[in-house]
Amino acid sequence: MSRLSSFALAVAFAACAPHSDASAGPTSSHVVHRTTRPSDDVLRKELTHVQYEVTQHADTEAPFHNEYFDNHAAGIYVDVVTGEPLFSSTEKFDSGTGWPSFWRPILGTTLVEKHDASVGMERTEVRSKLGDSHLGHLFDDGPKPTGLRYCINSASLRFVPADQLDAEGYGQFKTLFAK
Repeated sequence: MSRLSSFALAVAFAACAPHSDASAGPTSSHVVHRTTRPSDDVLRKELTHVQYEVTQHADTEAPFHNEYFDNHAAGIYVDVVTGEPLFSSTEKFDSGTGWPSFWRPILGTTLVEKHDASVGMERTEVRSKLGDSHLGHLFDDGPKPTGLRYCINSASLRFVPADQLDAEGYGQFKTLFAK
């Protein structure tokens, strides 16, 4: 194999590998409960580069190389910016797209839907109400009973395991996981 071929192969593998930027901010494990959207300066300090770009500039993370696309644990997903409850693992499904997908938001949650024609196609952007965070997009090709697919960026979410709901202030959602 030539040096050029070896170099090209190394670049290709690096491009496909999951990216991590530990110096870009804290991990998604910090507990946040807010009643308003924080300032841009606060967000730049608290979020990783990818979380900031996704939630504040409507960027999209790579499919299949994100934190929650293949998460099958019981729990809820909250807005990484405010802690606002958004989705439950009880409504999550494998859409085959490489991003976490849900057939409805968690009960009692209101999401903001906006028309989006930014990439040459008509679609519906989904944003959190409290933090105005870009979450992902809504499509009408999901499973029953709603027929909806909320295709959400992991970078906009923080997962709270079912056994940690009380400790993190989300005890009202324990009934979703009662056996």
